[in-house]
Amino acid sequence: MPTLLLVGATGLVGREVLRLALADPQVKHLVAPTRRPLAPHSQLTNPQVDFDHLPSDAPWWKADAVICTLGSTIKKAGSKEAFHRIDHAYPLAVARLARAHGARSFALTSSTRADPRSGNFYLRTKGELERDLDACDFPSLTLVRPSLIGGKRDEARPAERLAMLLMSAFHPLVPRRYRMVPAERIARALLEAALSSIPGRHVIESESI
Repeated sequence: MPTLLLVGATGLVGREVLRLALADPQVKHLVAPTRRPLAPHSQLTNPQVDFDHLPSDAPWWKADAVICTLGSTIKKAGSKEAFHRIDHAYPLAVARLARAHGARSFALTSSTRADPRSGNFYLRTKGELERDLDACDFPSLTLVRPSLIGGKRDEARPAERLAMLLMSAFHPLVPRRYRMVPAERIARALLEAALSSIPGRHVIESESI
């Protein structure tokens, strides 16, 4: 695969995808647009962008496959409106631009129980994104739906940390779909889906990651 486009490279899962992709011989060139610069690498193009004003004609949109790990929380985003923009509007804008420039596969970090009809705002937003990505008509679309994501984040999330401790303590009693999934395993699932580009729409639930 000549070129892979990664959005969300500074997040917990995105950092793992970045590390794995740069070490994978199948990836000849990695494009990772970010707000702040990444460490330089010979195979990496790292344009600094404003996701509210993405350049529609940038040459680096011409990628073979896309991995999207963009995501936030309502608390971190500051409001439901800001969260919806980060977790829905930005990924969808990236998908549309990449598809318009020829990308044929798209792999997304979504969430278990994502549903556009959900009464939960977070899950409804994730489900709406999945639904709207269907309309982008990627020949290969993979939706990876982890439950709680395990790993060391840059910012503190006390409630998430407590949930992780409880899940670890009661691991045998927690249904597989709701167990913590290490960020590296999610990253590997995303990268494998992007590189294989298997035709069709694929959903990878948390227990299968």
